[in-house]
Amino acid sequence: MAKKAMQILQLLFFMLIPLASSQGSPRGYDDWQTAHATFYGGSDATGTMGGACGYGNLYSQGYGTRTAALSTALFNSGLSCGSCYQLRCNDDPKWCLHGDITVTATNLCPPNLALSNDNGGWCNPPLEHFDLAEPAFLQIAEYRAGIVPVLFRRVPCVKKGGIRFTINGHSYFNLVLITNVGGAGDVQSVSIKGSRAGWQPMSRNWGQNWQSNSYLNGQTLSFKITTSDGATLIHNNVVPAGWQFGQTFEGGQF
Repeated sequence: MAKKAMQILQLLFFMLIPLASSQGSPRGYDDWQTAHATFYGGSDATGTMGGACGYGNLYSQGYGTRTAALSTALFNSGLSCGSCYQLRCNDDPKWCLHGDITVTATNLCPPNLALSNDNGGWCNPPLEHFDLAEPAFLQIAEYRAGIVPVLFRRVPCVKKGGIRFTINGHSYFNLVLITNVGGAGDVQSVSIKGSRAGWQPMSRNWGQNWQSNSYLNGQTLSFKITTSDGATLIHNNVVPAGWQFGQTFEGGQF
């Protein structure tokens, strides 16, 4: 009897392995890699506002000063917006500080092809580079360093509150900005459903702004979002029927 029970447990174990591995995980989870980091935006990080992810005011959106602009090699044409990275200064005892920091990707560090990759063209392809908000950089390195080698890895994003949907645009052009995403953080696909229609895929306009050309005025809205680890979350009726353009609504969280 005991032998049979053990065989059943072993069978269940091997059946569960494919289920666990099929969930997937974003590139670099738990895998330290090398890169370099610089800083921008001033001592209060006001120069980091706006940016290529479309988040606007990073203070009011909850990202604060722990943010980074990613080089082209990491930015993934904007699909990496919202992803989180743990960084620590590496192998530069003159400038490195102890400890590490977790930042959210909120911008693109554009290439400067007029400069060489090792002399000012820090964000040129194929370099993996983080241009940190100045307060974030100063937690891992001295100001006078300017640029330091770092170790980095993708980590899950931990956010306060739910995922936020800001509806911009106008009738037949619904532009929805998605912010404050936990888990993998980087939204890869979005679908929208009005109360008088079925699920419709949205197209990514830029950054984390997602577009629908359907007429959805006066309808309760639901969203289905999927992140790079394959996780999907459905926000049913998160937007009430009386919504107006420019409003923000909060749903659940990964």
